Amino acid sequence: MAIVTVTLIVIANVANLDNASVHRAKWIKERIEIWAKRGLRIFYLPPYSPHLNIEEIVWRKLKCEWLRPEDYIDDETLQYAVNRCLANIGKNLTINFSLFNIK
Repeated sequence: MAIVTVTLIVIANVANLDNASVHRAKWIKERIEIWAKRGLRIFYLPPYSPHLNIEEIVWRKLKCEWLRPEDYIDDETLQYAVNRCLANIGKNLTINFSLFNIK
């Protein structure tokens, strides 16, 4: 008789939320248990932790490094520049999330 070992890999769906008031709203809290039964886990980032929030990091890089002063001339130019930058993340524009990224 052969013994077969089966490894089960469970992939969880996780939503990371910051501490914005909309994420702490009553209707969100009321649905957390329902979502958990469907396989969605809600994870709240610790307060005052923008370094853990990828969106905050992307917007900081966008505003401080990737956009040029001339990109702010008008709404259309800014929208085009933002779209250009977001489309180039991972290609020409990168973010190093290493803790040892010291300059």
